[in-house]
Amino acid sequence: MKKLCLILSIVFVTSSLAFAAPNVGFQDGTNNKVTITEALKMNDDSYVTIQGNIIKRVSDDKYIFKDSTGTMTVEIDTEKWAGQSVNMTDRLELTGEIEKKFNSTVLDVDTVKIIKK
Repeated sequence: MKKLCLILSIVFVTSSLAFAAPNVGFQDGTNNKVTITEALKMNDDSYVTIQGNIIKRVSDDKYIFKDSTGTMTVEIDTEKWAGQSVNMTDRLELTGEIEKKFNSTVLDVDTVKIIKK
């Protein structure tokens, strides 16, 4: 009986973790396309899509991203580029998670899509 309870507990915990993982697997196409001004006002861990241009590289993986409403810092890890090369004139669509820390808001980018070269 104890083994059965242990097995059921493990199954429950692992299935709960699967449902708790945000934005993994199937996406229903309803992700939140917003402007940078809107993204800056959103809660921590919000999943958003923004469109615009990179205007400046700040560090190895941090950039200033601009749309018609403003600018924000985005973090794009090397593997997220997926072999794509872009410049300041390329229009991009970035999807990722808002990270709020102290007085800063950063978009931790999951996907980079070139809209217009």
